[in-house]
Formats: sequence, C-alpha cells, structure tokens
Amino acid sequence: INVHPSLLPKHKGLHTHRRAIEAGDTTSGATVHWVTEELDSGNIIRQVEVPIQTDDSEDSLQRRVLEAEHTLYPSVIRDLSLGLISC
Repeated sequence: INVHPSLLPKHKGLHTHRRAIEAGDTTSGATVHWVTEELDSGNIIRQVEVPIQTDDSEDSLQRRVLEAEHTLYPSVIRDLSLGLISC
C-alpha cells in the first residue's frame, strides 16, 4: 500500500499541493491505495479530505495534509491487521 498526498485520481505524482492550489481546487487530502505498476493508480482503500484555505501556500497545505496522513495511514494498517480490509 501507499499513502499519497492528494485525493486520487487527481494530482498523481509529484508537486500535488502546488498543482491543487494552481487548479483552484477547494479540497485536497490524502489517499491510501494499493500499489500497482502504474504510478498512483491502484485501487483506493481510503481517503481523507483537507479543505484548501484561501490563504494557503504550498507549504501550509502540505503541513495539514501530512497531519491527515498521520491519522489515515495508521488507521488503514490497523484495519488491514484486523482483517477489516482485504487484499
């Protein structure tokens, strides 16, 4: 599994926060997904949304998305270990 700092399938790859702000998105977030050969294209396991604020910079959005990742990723690992998510 992988954690990615956007709401896939939007903004695959790098510089996700900058691209979300430049696109005028109002919401970003984090995605945990299955890893496949194609970049950031595996089935989505779980996502969490993070609002993009009007005064957000790339760095401020990155910090808030990272905080969300630190909650999201462990919850997915826990649910996998409990058998609540299957491969």
